[in-house]
Amino acid sequence: MEEAAAHGTGLVQVAFVIVVAVTAGLLLMRLKQPPMVGFILAGVALGPTGLGVIDDSANVSALAEMGVLMLLFFIGMELSLKAFVQTLKPAMQVAGGQLVAAMAISFGLKAVSSATMSEAIILGFIIALSSTVVAMKVLEEIGELRTDVGRITVGVLIAQDIAVVPMLILATALGGDGETNWLGIAIKIAVAVGVLAALLWYLGRRPKLRWSFAAAVENNVEILALGSIAFCFAAASISGVLGLSPAYGAFIAGLVIGSSTLRGRVIPVIEPIQSVLLVVFFLSIGLLIDLTFIAENWPLVLVASLFVIVAKTVFNILLLRLAGLPHKTAMESGLSMAQIGEFSFILAAAAFASGGIGDDVYRLAIAVTAVTLLVSPAWMFVMRRLEGEARFGIGEFRAALAEVYADRRADMGRGRDAAEDVWLWLRLRLRAMLRARRRHRARHAEGPADPFADVEPVPTDYGEPRAGETWPRHVGERSGRTPDLLS
Repeated sequence: MEEAAAHGTGLVQVAFVIVVAVTAGLLLMRLKQPPMVGFILAGVALGPTGLGVIDDSANVSALAEMGVLMLLFFIGMELSLKAFVQTLKPAMQVAGGQLVAAMAISFGLKAVSSATMSEAIILGFIIALSSTVVAMKVLEEIGELRTDVGRITVGVLIAQDIAVVPMLILATALGGDGETNWLGIAIKIAVAVGVLAALLWYLGRRPKLRWSFAAAVENNVEILALGSIAFCFAAASISGVLGLSPAYGAFIAGLVIGSSTLRGRVIPVIEPIQSVLLVVFFLSIGLLIDLTFIAENWPLVLVASLFVIVAKTVFNILLLRLAGLPHKTAMESGLSMAQIGEFSFILAAAAFASGGIGDDVYRLAIAVTAVTLLVSPAWMFVMRRLEGEARFGIGEFRAALAEVYADRRADMGRGRDAAEDVWLWLRLRLRAMLRARRRHRARHAEGPADPFADVEPVPTDYGEPRAGETWPRHVGERSGRTPDLLS
Protein backbone atom coordinates (compact mmCIF):
# COMPACT_ATOMS: atom_id res chain seq x y z
CA MET A 1 0.00 0.00 0.00
CA GLU A 2 2.77 2.39 0.95
CA GLU A 3 4.66 1.48 -2.23
CA ALA A 4 1.59 2.28 -4.34
CA ALA A 5 1.14 5.59 -2.54
CA ALA A 6 4.79 6.48 -3.13
CA HIS A 7 4.43 5.56 -6.79
CA GLY A 8 1.34 7.77 -7.06
CA THR A 9 3.18 10.65 -5.40
CA GLY A 10 5.98 10.31 -7.95
CA LEU A 11 3.51 10.48 -10.83
CA VAL A 12 1.90 13.56 -9.30
CA GLN A 13 5.30 15.26 -9.12
CA VAL A 14 6.08 14.40 -12.75
CA ALA A 15 2.68 15.67 -13.87
CA PHE A 16 3.10 18.86 -11.83
CA VAL A 17 6.54 19.53 -13.34
CA ILE A 18 5.23 19.02 -16.88
CA VAL A 19 2.21 21.28 -16.29
CA VAL A 20 4.38 24.04 -14.80
CA ALA A 21 6.88 23.80 -17.69
CA VAL A 22 4.14 23.94 -20.34
CA THR A 23 2.39 26.83 -18.57
CA ALA A 24 5.64 28.80 -18.29
CA GLY A 25 6.46 28.14 -21.94
CA LEU A 26 3.00 29.27 -23.09
CA LEU A 27 3.19 32.39 -20.92
CA LEU A 28 6.54 33.39 -22.40
CA MET A 29 5.26 32.71 -25.92
CA ARG A 30 2.33 35.02 -25.16
CA LEU A 31 4.90 37.65 -24.19
CA LYS A 32 6.65 37.02 -27.54
CA GLN A 33 9.68 35.43 -25.86
CA PRO A 34 11.20 32.02 -26.64
CA PRO A 35 9.48 29.26 -24.61
CA MET A 36 12.89 27.99 -23.45
CA VAL A 37 13.06 31.05 -21.18
CA GLY A 38 9.87 29.80 -19.53
CA PHE A 39 11.36 26.33 -19.10
CA ILE A 40 14.39 27.81 -17.32
CA LEU A 41 12.12 29.85 -15.04
CA ALA A 42 10.09 26.71 -14.32
CA GLY A 43 13.29 24.94 -13.31
CA VAL A 44 14.21 27.83 -11.01
CA ALA A 45 10.76 27.77 -9.39
CA LEU A 46 10.74 23.99 -8.92
CA GLY A 47 14.39 23.63 -7.94
CA PRO A 48 16.12 23.22 -4.57
CA THR A 49 16.24 26.97 -3.86
CA GLY A 50 12.66 27.47 -5.10
CA LEU A 51 9.68 25.30 -4.16
CA GLY A 52 11.89 22.23 -3.79
CA VAL A 53 9.60 20.00 -5.87
CA ILE A 54 12.57 18.49 -7.75
CA ASP A 55 15.13 17.25 -5.25
CA ASP A 56 16.66 14.36 -7.23
CA SER A 57 18.71 16.26 -9.79
CA ALA A 58 20.86 13.26 -10.80
CA ASN A 59 18.20 11.75 -13.06
CA VAL A 60 17.33 15.16 -14.47
CA SER A 61 21.01 15.83 -15.23
CA ALA A 62 21.30 12.52 -17.08
CA LEU A 63 18.29 13.36 -19.26
CA ALA A 64 19.61 16.90 -19.75
CA GLU A 65 22.93 15.54 -21.02
CA MET A 66 20.99 13.43 -23.51
CA GLY A 67 19.21 16.60 -24.60
CA VAL A 68 22.52 18.34 -25.29
CA LEU A 69 23.77 15.36 -27.30
CA MET A 70 20.55 15.31 -29.30
CA LEU A 71 20.85 19.06 -29.92
CA LEU A 72 24.32 18.69 -31.43
CA PHE A 73 23.20 15.59 -33.33
CA PHE A 74 20.33 17.60 -34.79
CA ILE A 75 22.58 20.57 -35.66
CA GLY A 76 24.90 18.20 -37.52
CA MET A 77 22.00 16.66 -39.45
CA GLU A 78 20.54 20.03 -40.47
CA LEU A 79 23.87 21.55 -41.48
CA SER A 80 24.38 22.14 -45.19
CA LEU A 81 28.05 21.29 -45.69
CA LYS A 82 28.39 23.22 -48.94
CA ALA A 83 26.91 26.38 -47.46
CA PHE A 84 28.94 26.03 -44.26
CA VAL A 85 32.20 25.73 -46.21
CA GLN A 86 31.27 28.89 -48.15
CA THR A 87 30.65 30.86 -44.96
CA LEU A 88 33.49 29.18 -43.05
CA LYS A 89 36.06 31.97 -43.39
CA PRO A 90 33.99 34.91 -42.05
CA ALA A 91 32.34 32.66 -39.44
CA MET A 92 35.70 31.47 -38.11
CA GLN A 93 37.05 35.03 -38.15
CA VAL A 94 34.14 36.29 -36.06
CA ALA A 95 34.17 33.29 -33.70
CA GLY A 96 37.92 33.66 -33.20
CA GLY A 97 37.53 37.37 -32.54
CA GLN A 98 34.79 36.64 -30.01
CA LEU A 99 37.12 34.29 -28.15
CA VAL A 100 39.93 36.88 -28.12
CA ALA A 101 37.54 39.59 -26.87
CA ALA A 102 36.15 37.28 -24.18
CA MET A 103 39.66 36.40 -23.04
CA ALA A 104 40.53 40.10 -22.85
CA ILE A 105 37.48 40.67 -20.64
CA SER A 106 38.23 37.70 -18.37
CA PHE A 107 41.91 38.59 -17.95
CA GLY A 108 40.89 42.18 -17.23
CA LEU A 109 38.67 40.84 -14.45
CA LYS A 110 41.55 38.69 -13.21
CA ALA A 111 43.74 41.80 -12.91
CA VAL A 112 41.27 43.45 -10.51
CA SER A 113 40.25 40.32 -8.58
CA SER A 114 41.73 37.25 -6.96
CA ALA A 115 40.84 34.89 -9.82
CA THR A 116 43.40 32.27 -10.81
CA MET A 117 44.82 31.76 -14.29
CA SER A 118 42.66 28.67 -14.89
CA GLU A 119 39.54 30.55 -13.77
CA ALA A 120 40.34 33.41 -16.15
CA ILE A 121 40.77 31.04 -19.10
CA ILE A 122 37.60 29.10 -18.32
CA LEU A 123 35.58 32.30 -17.82
CA GLY A 124 36.83 33.46 -21.21
CA PHE A 125 35.52 30.25 -22.77
CA ILE A 126 32.18 30.68 -20.99
CA ILE A 127 31.73 34.30 -22.09
CA ALA A 128 32.77 33.61 -25.70
CA LEU A 129 29.91 31.19 -26.39
CA SER A 130 26.44 32.30 -27.47
CA SER A 131 23.16 30.40 -27.37
CA THR A 132 22.36 28.56 -30.60
CA VAL A 133 18.78 27.92 -29.46
CA VAL A 134 18.01 31.49 -28.37
CA ALA A 135 19.71 33.20 -31.31
CA MET A 136 18.00 31.02 -33.91
CA LYS A 137 14.62 31.37 -32.20
CA VAL A 138 14.90 35.16 -32.00
CA LEU A 139 15.94 35.43 -35.66
CA GLU A 140 13.05 33.17 -36.62
CA GLU A 141 10.64 35.40 -34.68
CA ILE A 142 11.73 38.53 -36.60
CA GLY A 143 11.88 36.72 -39.95
CA GLU A 144 15.67 36.90 -40.38
CA LEU A 145 16.69 33.24 -40.00
CA ARG A 146 16.74 32.54 -43.75
CA THR A 147 18.27 35.92 -44.68
CA ASP A 148 21.89 37.06 -44.75
CA VAL A 149 21.58 37.85 -41.02
CA GLY A 150 20.56 34.28 -40.24
CA ARG A 151 23.17 32.70 -42.48
CA ILE A 152 26.18 34.45 -40.98
CA THR A 153 24.76 34.05 -37.45
CA VAL A 154 24.21 30.32 -37.87
CA GLY A 155 27.70 30.01 -39.34
CA VAL A 156 29.27 31.71 -36.32
CA LEU A 157 27.17 29.66 -33.89
CA ILE A 158 28.18 26.40 -35.56
CA ALA A 159 31.83 27.49 -35.39
CA GLN A 160 31.30 28.10 -31.67
CA ASP A 161 29.67 24.69 -31.23
CA ILE A 162 32.66 23.06 -32.89
CA ALA A 163 35.00 25.04 -30.61
CA VAL A 164 33.18 23.62 -27.56
CA VAL A 165 35.10 20.36 -28.00
CA PRO A 166 38.63 21.77 -27.43
CA MET A 167 37.21 24.09 -24.77
CA LEU A 168 35.83 21.12 -22.81
CA ILE A 169 39.13 19.31 -23.13
CA LEU A 170 41.03 22.34 -21.83
CA ALA A 171 38.50 23.13 -19.08
CA THR A 172 38.75 19.58 -17.73
CA ALA A 173 42.54 19.47 -18.00
CA LEU A 174 43.08 22.84 -16.31
CA GLY A 175 41.31 21.57 -13.21
CA GLY A 176 43.23 18.34 -12.91
CA ASP A 177 45.53 17.60 -10.02
CA GLY A 178 49.23 18.03 -10.59
CA GLU A 179 51.00 19.37 -13.69
CA THR A 180 48.89 19.92 -16.80
CA ASN A 181 49.77 17.64 -19.72
CA TRP A 182 49.80 20.26 -22.45
CA LEU A 183 51.14 17.81 -25.04
CA GLY A 184 48.24 15.45 -24.42
CA ILE A 185 45.77 18.34 -24.68
CA ALA A 186 47.34 19.50 -27.95
CA ILE A 187 47.13 15.97 -29.38
CA LYS A 188 43.44 15.63 -28.44
CA ILE A 189 42.57 18.99 -29.98
CA ALA A 190 44.57 18.20 -33.12
CA VAL A 191 42.79 14.85 -33.48
CA ALA A 192 39.36 16.46 -33.00
CA VAL A 193 40.04 19.22 -35.54
CA GLY A 194 41.70 16.81 -37.98
CA VAL A 195 38.85 14.30 -37.92
CA LEU A 196 36.27 17.05 -38.40
CA ALA A 197 38.20 18.66 -41.27
CA ALA A 198 38.70 15.31 -43.00
CA LEU A 199 35.03 14.43 -42.59
CA LEU A 200 33.89 17.80 -43.97
CA TRP A 201 36.23 17.38 -46.94
CA TYR A 202 35.11 13.79 -47.62
CA LEU A 203 31.37 14.37 -47.25
CA GLY A 204 31.48 17.63 -49.20
CA ARG A 205 33.08 16.02 -52.27
CA ARG A 206 30.73 13.09 -52.78
CA PRO A 207 26.98 12.53 -53.28
CA LYS A 208 24.67 11.39 -50.51
CA LEU A 209 25.79 8.32 -48.60
CA ARG A 210 23.71 5.22 -49.38
CA TRP A 211 23.67 2.42 -46.84
CA SER A 212 22.69 -1.12 -47.73
CA PHE A 213 20.07 -1.31 -44.98
CA ALA A 214 18.47 2.08 -45.81
CA ALA A 215 15.61 0.62 -47.86
CA ALA A 216 14.71 -1.78 -45.05
CA VAL A 217 14.48 0.84 -42.28
CA GLU A 218 13.40 4.09 -43.96
CA ASN A 219 9.70 3.22 -43.75
CA ASN A 220 9.86 1.76 -40.24
CA VAL A 221 9.49 4.68 -37.86
CA GLU A 222 10.34 2.73 -34.70
CA ILE A 223 13.56 1.22 -36.05
CA LEU A 224 14.54 4.51 -37.69
CA ALA A 225 14.12 6.48 -34.47
CA LEU A 226 15.78 3.89 -32.24
CA GLY A 227 18.64 3.31 -34.67
CA SER A 228 19.35 7.03 -35.05
CA ILE A 229 19.39 7.59 -31.29
CA ALA A 230 21.61 4.54 -30.83
CA PHE A 231 24.02 5.85 -33.48
CA CYS A 232 24.12 9.27 -31.79
CA PHE A 233 24.77 7.92 -28.30
CA ALA A 234 27.25 5.30 -29.53
CA ALA A 235 29.31 7.95 -31.33
CA ALA A 236 29.12 10.18 -28.24
CA SER A 237 30.26 7.30 -26.00
CA ILE A 238 33.19 6.41 -28.25
CA SER A 239 34.24 10.05 -28.39
CA GLY A 240 34.04 10.31 -24.61
CA VAL A 241 36.08 7.13 -24.10
CA LEU A 242 38.77 8.49 -26.44
CA GLY A 243 39.02 11.57 -24.23
CA LEU A 244 37.55 14.02 -26.73
CA SER A 245 33.97 14.93 -25.83
CA PRO A 246 30.59 13.19 -26.05
CA ALA A 247 29.18 16.34 -27.66
CA TYR A 248 31.82 16.10 -30.40
CA GLY A 249 30.85 12.51 -31.18
CA ALA A 250 27.15 13.43 -31.35
CA PHE A 251 27.91 16.27 -33.78
CA ILE A 252 29.99 13.96 -36.01
CA ALA A 253 27.16 11.40 -35.98
CA GLY A 254 24.75 14.12 -37.06
CA LEU A 255 27.02 15.12 -39.95
CA VAL A 256 27.14 11.51 -41.16
CA ILE A 257 23.35 11.03 -41.00
CA GLY A 258 22.81 14.47 -42.56
CA SER A 259 24.97 13.50 -45.53
CA SER A 260 23.07 10.27 -46.19
CA THR A 261 19.87 9.44 -48.04
CA LEU A 262 18.14 8.83 -44.68
CA ARG A 263 18.38 12.49 -43.63
CA GLY A 264 14.91 13.46 -44.83
CA ARG A 265 13.34 10.54 -42.96
CA VAL A 266 15.34 10.81 -39.73
CA ILE A 267 14.82 14.53 -38.98
CA PRO A 268 10.99 14.48 -38.62
CA VAL A 269 11.18 11.26 -36.57
CA ILE A 270 13.87 12.52 -34.19
CA GLU A 271 12.70 16.12 -33.79
CA PRO A 272 9.92 15.45 -31.20
CA ILE A 273 12.28 13.35 -29.07
CA GLN A 274 14.96 16.02 -29.26
CA SER A 275 12.44 18.70 -28.32
CA VAL A 276 11.34 16.83 -25.18
CA LEU A 277 14.93 16.23 -24.06
CA LEU A 278 15.77 19.89 -24.69
CA VAL A 279 12.92 20.91 -22.39
CA VAL A 280 14.49 18.72 -19.71
CA PHE A 281 17.85 20.37 -20.42
CA PHE A 282 16.46 23.86 -19.88
CA LEU A 283 14.66 22.69 -16.75
CA SER A 284 17.99 21.39 -15.47
CA ILE A 285 19.54 24.81 -16.11
CA GLY A 286 16.91 26.31 -13.83
CA LEU A 287 17.75 23.72 -11.17
CA LEU A 288 21.38 24.90 -11.21
CA ILE A 289 20.48 28.51 -10.44
CA ASP A 290 21.01 29.35 -6.79
CA LEU A 291 18.38 31.92 -5.79
CA THR A 292 20.02 32.37 -2.40
CA PHE A 293 23.32 33.31 -4.04
CA ILE A 294 21.56 35.73 -6.40
CA ALA A 295 19.62 37.33 -3.53
CA GLU A 296 22.81 37.83 -1.53
CA ASN A 297 24.87 39.08 -4.50
CA TRP A 298 22.24 40.67 -6.75
CA PRO A 299 24.22 43.89 -7.43
CA LEU A 300 27.20 41.84 -8.65
CA VAL A 301 25.02 39.52 -10.75
CA LEU A 302 23.10 42.46 -12.24
CA VAL A 303 26.19 44.51 -13.11
CA ALA A 304 28.06 41.49 -14.49
CA SER A 305 25.07 40.44 -16.64
CA LEU A 306 24.57 43.93 -18.03
CA PHE A 307 28.28 44.31 -18.71
CA VAL A 308 28.46 40.97 -20.53
CA ILE A 309 25.43 41.70 -22.73
CA VAL A 310 26.59 45.20 -23.68
CA ALA A 311 30.22 44.14 -24.22
CA LYS A 312 29.26 41.12 -26.33
CA THR A 313 26.89 43.23 -28.43
CA VAL A 314 29.55 45.86 -29.12
CA PHE A 315 32.29 43.34 -29.91
CA ASN A 316 29.96 41.22 -32.06
CA ILE A 317 28.90 44.18 -34.20
CA LEU A 318 32.50 45.40 -34.50
CA LEU A 319 33.80 41.97 -35.53
CA LEU A 320 31.01 41.45 -38.05
CA ARG A 321 31.70 44.87 -39.56
CA LEU A 322 35.41 44.04 -39.77
CA ALA A 323 34.43 40.84 -41.57
CA GLY A 324 32.83 43.00 -44.25
CA LEU A 325 29.15 42.78 -43.32
CA PRO A 326 26.77 45.72 -43.84
CA HIS A 327 25.63 47.72 -40.81
CA LYS A 328 22.09 46.32 -40.56
CA THR A 329 23.26 42.72 -40.91
CA ALA A 330 26.06 43.19 -38.38
CA MET A 331 23.76 44.90 -35.88
CA GLU A 332 21.00 42.29 -35.92
CA SER A 333 23.42 39.37 -35.96
CA GLY A 334 25.46 40.90 -33.14
CA LEU A 335 22.37 41.51 -31.01
CA SER A 336 21.14 37.95 -31.50
CA MET A 337 24.43 36.59 -30.09
CA ALA A 338 24.64 38.93 -27.08
CA GLN A 339 23.83 36.24 -24.49
CA ILE A 340 26.03 33.52 -22.98
CA GLY A 341 25.18 30.12 -24.44
CA GLU A 342 23.72 26.90 -23.10
CA PHE A 343 27.03 25.08 -23.60
CA SER A 344 28.57 27.47 -21.09
CA PHE A 345 26.59 25.62 -18.39
CA ILE A 346 28.30 22.41 -19.46
CA LEU A 347 31.72 24.09 -19.52
CA ALA A 348 31.17 25.57 -16.06
CA ALA A 349 29.96 22.25 -14.64
CA ALA A 350 32.90 20.33 -16.14
CA ALA A 351 35.41 22.90 -14.88
CA PHE A 352 33.85 22.95 -11.41
CA ALA A 353 33.83 19.16 -11.19
CA SER A 354 37.53 19.01 -12.10
CA GLY A 355 38.50 21.86 -9.77
CA GLY A 356 39.23 24.40 -12.49
CA ILE A 357 36.98 27.03 -10.91
CA GLY A 358 35.91 27.63 -7.33
CA ASP A 359 32.42 27.46 -5.89
CA ASP A 360 31.77 31.22 -5.91
CA VAL A 361 33.01 31.62 -9.49
CA TYR A 362 30.88 28.65 -10.57
CA ARG A 363 27.70 30.01 -8.99
CA LEU A 364 28.36 33.49 -10.41
CA ALA A 365 28.96 32.05 -13.90
CA ILE A 366 25.73 30.03 -13.73
CA ALA A 367 23.73 33.04 -12.50
CA VAL A 368 25.10 35.45 -15.12
CA THR A 369 24.63 32.91 -17.92
CA ALA A 370 21.03 32.31 -16.88
CA VAL A 371 20.25 36.04 -16.60
CA THR A 372 21.70 36.80 -20.04
CA LEU A 373 19.70 33.93 -21.54
CA LEU A 374 16.52 35.22 -19.92
CA VAL A 375 16.87 38.87 -20.97
CA SER A 376 18.58 38.55 -24.36
CA PRO A 377 15.36 38.18 -26.41
CA ALA A 378 13.97 41.37 -24.85
CA TRP A 379 17.36 43.06 -25.33
CA MET A 380 17.26 42.15 -29.03
CA PHE A 381 13.77 43.55 -29.58
CA VAL A 382 14.35 46.73 -27.54
CA MET A 383 17.68 47.61 -29.16
CA ARG A 384 16.31 46.86 -32.60
CA ARG A 385 13.40 49.20 -31.96
CA LEU A 386 15.69 51.93 -30.59
CA GLU A 387 17.97 51.65 -33.61
CA GLY A 388 15.00 51.99 -35.92
CA GLU A 389 13.68 55.00 -34.00
CA ALA A 390 17.12 56.59 -34.07
CA ARG A 391 17.36 56.01 -37.82
CA PHE A 392 14.01 57.75 -38.35
CA GLY A 393 14.86 60.52 -35.90
CA ILE A 394 18.20 61.36 -37.49
CA GLY A 395 16.66 61.49 -40.94
CA GLU A 396 13.83 63.75 -39.80
CA PHE A 397 16.21 66.02 -37.88
CA ARG A 398 18.45 66.46 -40.91
CA ALA A 399 15.49 67.33 -43.10
CA ALA A 400 14.11 69.82 -40.57
CA LEU A 401 17.55 71.37 -40.02
CA ALA A 402 17.97 71.91 -43.74
CA GLU A 403 14.63 73.74 -43.85
CA VAL A 404 15.16 76.08 -40.89
CA TYR A 405 18.79 76.67 -41.80
CA ALA A 406 18.00 77.73 -45.36
CA ASP A 407 16.11 80.82 -44.17
CA ARG A 408 18.79 82.06 -41.77
CA ARG A 409 22.01 80.88 -43.38
CA ALA A 410 22.67 84.26 -44.94
CA ASP A 411 22.59 85.93 -41.51
CA MET A 412 25.50 83.88 -40.21
CA GLY A 413 28.70 85.90 -40.06
CA ARG A 414 27.20 89.21 -41.26
CA GLY A 415 28.18 91.82 -38.72
CA ARG A 416 27.58 89.45 -35.81
CA ASP A 417 30.01 88.54 -33.10
CA ALA A 418 30.96 84.99 -32.17
CA ALA A 419 28.52 84.77 -29.26
CA GLU A 420 25.58 85.77 -31.47
CA ASP A 421 26.63 83.21 -34.08
CA VAL A 422 26.71 80.46 -31.46
CA TRP A 423 23.31 81.53 -30.11
CA LEU A 424 21.82 81.46 -33.61
CA TRP A 425 23.39 78.05 -34.24
CA LEU A 426 21.76 76.66 -31.08
CA ARG A 427 18.37 78.24 -31.85
CA LEU A 428 18.31 76.75 -35.33
CA ARG A 429 19.03 73.26 -34.04
CA LEU A 430 16.45 73.56 -31.29
CA ARG A 431 13.88 74.65 -33.85
CA ALA A 432 14.86 71.72 -36.09
CA MET A 433 14.52 69.28 -33.19
CA LEU A 434 11.02 70.53 -32.38
CA ARG A 435 9.98 70.30 -36.01
CA ALA A 436 11.43 66.79 -36.33
CA ARG A 437 9.60 65.77 -33.16
CA ARG A 438 6.26 66.97 -34.57
CA ARG A 439 6.90 65.03 -37.76
CA HIS A 440 7.83 61.94 -35.79
CA ARG A 441 4.60 62.09 -33.77
CA ALA A 442 2.56 62.63 -36.91
CA ARG A 443 4.14 59.62 -38.57
CA HIS A 444 3.43 57.41 -35.55
CA ALA A 445 -0.16 58.65 -35.48
CA GLU A 446 -0.59 57.31 -39.01
CA GLY A 447 0.27 53.79 -37.84
CA PRO A 448 3.24 51.60 -36.94
CA ALA A 449 6.06 51.38 -39.43
CA ASP A 450 8.86 48.94 -39.99
CA PRO A 451 12.02 50.53 -38.55
CA PHE A 452 14.06 49.03 -41.36
CA ALA A 453 11.64 49.60 -44.22
CA ASP A 454 13.85 52.33 -45.67
CA VAL A 455 17.01 50.24 -45.53
CA GLU A 456 18.24 49.17 -48.92
CA PRO A 457 18.37 45.37 -49.11
CA VAL A 458 21.70 43.62 -49.10
CA PRO A 459 22.68 42.38 -52.57
CA THR A 460 22.50 38.65 -53.12
CA ASP A 461 25.12 38.51 -55.88
CA TYR A 462 28.24 38.54 -53.75
CA GLY A 463 30.51 37.94 -56.71
CA GLU A 464 29.86 41.52 -57.87
CA PRO A 465 29.13 43.63 -54.76
CA ARG A 466 27.59 47.05 -55.23
CA ALA A 467 29.65 50.16 -54.60
CA GLY A 468 30.38 50.75 -50.96
CA GLU A 469 29.61 47.20 -49.84
CA THR A 470 32.46 45.03 -48.65
CA TRP A 471 30.82 41.62 -48.32
CA PRO A 472 33.58 39.04 -48.80
CA ARG A 473 33.22 37.14 -52.04
CA HIS A 474 33.62 33.74 -50.38
CA VAL A 475 30.31 34.19 -48.52
CA GLY A 476 28.22 33.57 -51.61
CA GLU A 477 28.32 32.21 -55.11
CA ARG A 478 28.10 33.97 -58.47
CA SER A 479 24.86 32.15 -59.07
CA GLY A 480 23.03 34.94 -57.25
CA ARG A 481 21.75 32.64 -54.50
CA THR A 482 23.05 33.13 -50.99
CA PRO A 483 23.99 29.94 -49.14
CA ASP A 484 21.48 28.48 -46.71
CA LEU A 485 23.18 26.75 -43.79
CA LEU A 486 19.97 25.08 -42.64
CA SER A 487 18.84 23.35 -45.80
